[in-house]
Amino acid sequence: MAFDSVDDLRHAVGRRLGPGHWIEVDRGRIDRFAAATGDRSWAHLDAPTAGGPTGGGIAHGSLVLSLLPALVAGRVSVSGARMSVNYGLDRVRFPAPVPVGSRVRASVDINDVAEVTGGVQVRYLVTVERDGGDEPVCLAEAVTRVYL
Repeated sequence: MAFDSVDDLRHAVGRRLGPGHWIEVDRGRIDRFAAATGDRSWAHLDAPTAGGPTGGGIAHGSLVLSLLPALVAGRVSVSGARMSVNYGLDRVRFPAPVPVGSRVRASVDINDVAEVTGGVQVRYLVTVERDGGDEPVCLAEAVTRVYL
């Protein structure tokens, strides 16, 4: 959501934005992520053969986390801002697996807006859900800096 001003953003503290669009986590995406990171664990690449707990492969938690920019794109922006940057993550959890072929999407809860030199720092909780899942697959406390 594009906010007209920092004051509008402040007024959104405590609000949930979302959910956003679905992104598919298919075999090709998982294989490319494994190749790029060197994380070639059987749980991601060979779970059907090894008898994994989901009956098939699952996505890397770090892969799901790497999708956050795409999952929350445009959700927290301020009109007239020079730029917004990812300042980091605080607490991150992966309560449930993402089986191969799942679709995921995210909601954003704005938790805090604080003044920093040149702009504001926004803290929000990103909740990633799996289509058909009963619990979140990722919960991440994200921090963004918006420079005005």
